[in-house]
Amino acid sequence: MLRMPIPERSHWRQQASEYGFNFHTMYGEPYWDESAYYQFTLKQIEEDIEDPTEEIHQMCLAVVDRVVGNDELLRKFQIPPSYWQSISDSWGRKDPSLYSRIDLAYDGQGPAKLYENNADTPTSVYETGFWQWLWLADNARSGHISRNADQFNSLQDKLVERFHFLAQTHFNETLHFACCKDTEEDFGTVEYLKDCAVQAGITCKFVYIEDIGRTQSGEFTDKDDVIVTWIFKLYPWEFMMHEEFGPLIGKNETCWLEPLWKSILSNKALLPLLWELFPNHPNLLPAYFEGDARVNDLKDYVKKPIFSREGANISVFRNGKCTREVPGPYGKEGYIIQAYHPLPQFGDNYTLIGSWLVNDKPAGISMREDKSLVTQDMSRYLPHIIQY
Repeated sequence: MLRMPIPERSHWRQQASEYGFNFHTMYGEPYWDESAYYQFTLKQIEEDIEDPTEEIHQMCLAVVDRVVGNDELLRKFQIPPSYWQSISDSWGRKDPSLYSRIDLAYDGQGPAKLYENNADTPTSVYETGFWQWLWLADNARSGHISRNADQFNSLQDKLVERFHFLAQTHFNETLHFACCKDTEEDFGTVEYLKDCAVQAGITCKFVYIEDIGRTQSGEFTDKDDVIVTWIFKLYPWEFMMHEEFGPLIGKNETCWLEPLWKSILSNKALLPLLWELFPNHPNLLPAYFEGDARVNDLKDYVKKPIFSREGANISVFRNGKCTREVPGPYGKEGYIIQAYHPLPQFGDNYTLIGSWLVNDKPAGISMREDKSLVTQDMSRYLPHIIQY
């Protein structure tokens, strides 16, 4: 695994404008960075990332199966009791999922380590499935990288295939796509996924989360008063459960992507349960709920809120002292403790791998780097290649 410098394409900003990549720079700071790329061998991808990704995912599903129906564990996951039965029903029906992303620490040697599971609202799907592939094709044509170079990236093809499959059980239904207003990155992500669905032959419609209403009988509606029967929402389940229309979830006929059982899979309480079910697994880090006596055995650890986004409210402890603390709005529901395992460092950059799954199968990777140990929303995205 190498970080390789490369000249930027002279036309990439114009190309980004043409293809709707409007969040390549955010708040005056670069988000997309093509001044370098990460290089892997095929063996590293297949044996150290792809295979473990699928295994970790199946282990996570085993945790869901254990938590569903277990009141004590559902309380540890801080899920309101009024949703327990709906979550159990969603899991029992095998409500289908679209995609997810697990975050891994990997330096090219030894087993990758799971940081967390982004199973409900993962972003950077456009950059991964389309934009970095365009970068690869352009640079192969120009000779800046080998024409034989490849990417671990079947994400877009798998998304289209998955939408095509899902459409078979929603024949002639409109699939709504939703995100919040004033979130350009989320809007770009949702528009990309909508394009994939359109390629699969699905009739699609966009609605902002804030514009979703309800009928007198409790059905969700869009701004045109069309009943929402099937919807992809880039909006966290833990937010929805505490909002005005939350009690309608599971009480009407709306089908959700991601499904309600993903509220377990996207929860950081997953991490202690994984360690309990699969102790000493080479791809896992020791993890415990806050207050567990075993935490005292960890000199170096990371404190993570049960609910948080983009690295917010994460604290790093070395020899029992806090050395890094990220501010944010999360933490009132409690914390988990995970053994400290720093990201690999390339020069001044700490690098995180996001490993994508579609329909339970590995589908590609994304590379994020930051000068901080904690990857956050503005951490840069870099492309990658497989060098044969």
